[in-house]
Amino acid sequence: MMQLINAFKVKDYAITFVSSALKNEKSLNLDKLGVSQAEIELNSSSFNELVKILNPDVVLFDRFMTEEQFGWRVEEQCPDALKILDTEDLHCLRKAREQARKYKNPFNKSYLYNETAKREIASILRCDLSLIISEAEMDILKNWFKIDDMLLGYLPFMLEEISQKEQALLPKFDQRNHFIFIGNFLHPPNYDALIHLKKSIWPRIRQKLPEAELNIYGAYTSQKIDQFHDKKEGLFIKGFTNDVQIAMSKSRVCLVPLLFGAGLKGKMIDAMLYGTPCITTSIGAEGLFGNFEPNGFISDDWQNFTENAIQLYTNESVWYEKQKNGFKIINNRFKRSLFENSLFDRIENLQTNLNKHRIDNFMGSMLRHHTLQSTKYMSKWIEEKNKNKS
Repeated sequence: MMQLINAFKVKDYAITFVSSALKNEKSLNLDKLGVSQAEIELNSSSFNELVKILNPDVVLFDRFMTEEQFGWRVEEQCPDALKILDTEDLHCLRKAREQARKYKNPFNKSYLYNETAKREIASILRCDLSLIISEAEMDILKNWFKIDDMLLGYLPFMLEEISQKEQALLPKFDQRNHFIFIGNFLHPPNYDALIHLKKSIWPRIRQKLPEAELNIYGAYTSQKIDQFHDKKEGLFIKGFTNDVQIAMSKSRVCLVPLLFGAGLKGKMIDAMLYGTPCITTSIGAEGLFGNFEPNGFISDDWQNFTENAIQLYTNESVWYEKQKNGFKIINNRFKRSLFENSLFDRIENLQTNLNKHRIDNFMGSMLRHHTLQSTKYMSKWIEEKNKNKS
């Protein structure tokens, strides 16, 4: 989201960030970036008044749930505004993989075509453009859900190139110690990964490397997370970190044993940015490497995963080789200049030809007509109900 905000700022857009979420001490200060802010309520016509006054040229929805809540209001008040959906990742795909794993079954279409998919795909069809973070998810949307290419835009992380000087300033192999795992623990794939680290992976690593430690960082730790803390076994729950760069840069190897999920994994990107090679699974690697060699090893077998982790931790030449791969991937696959201009060329073209674009998207217009009517009246009913309560 911050990369998108910065991209629109570069193109001289006046940006208003509106959210129903409450601010806290960890909220980013958008005022310093010159971004206006407005608080909004769910199921409230006050949003209609706000968006009508703002009269935006472009409206960007953060995930399909936001489009469901506010899309019909934008449609009513600002029918000519270009509607863009930032999917973040395909929620229906993550849900499908989670369910397949829960029931210990192979992943297939029967899991993918779930209730979340019906909502998410409907949202994609209602919008003029949906931003898709992973090439793998582009393929799924086109081939499994038959979404027309005109509605989709591949937009991965947009990062600054890592210069040779920046690479040289990062801590060297012998200046780093221990293993790291990082992730938001409200996110089910991260909790699942932590269980496998504790039970299947870390004991094997610790047996071979008794002096090594595993540091677990992440927001929203709780009692069920803290119980994994085991000083005797060298496993430490560190909780939230204010500086991912410091945590990642002092670590020698990043462990990412994800067995379900979607999108691009931010922890993998951070590891490559700060020169920390990774051991991950095929799910963790999805959409990241393209034709490039990975910044570590990929294994779905915990024994191989463990052996690769030990090799990467102890073999300096392999470690530097994998670190270099990570820099190549960032600079050749996720460099900001590769995507920023093409995104805004796409936006300008859509704005110029918006009427034709929407005529060609008949399924979208049909869904806007029917689905938004039901969403609209449900929201109005909740609003009236809330008024009566007060």
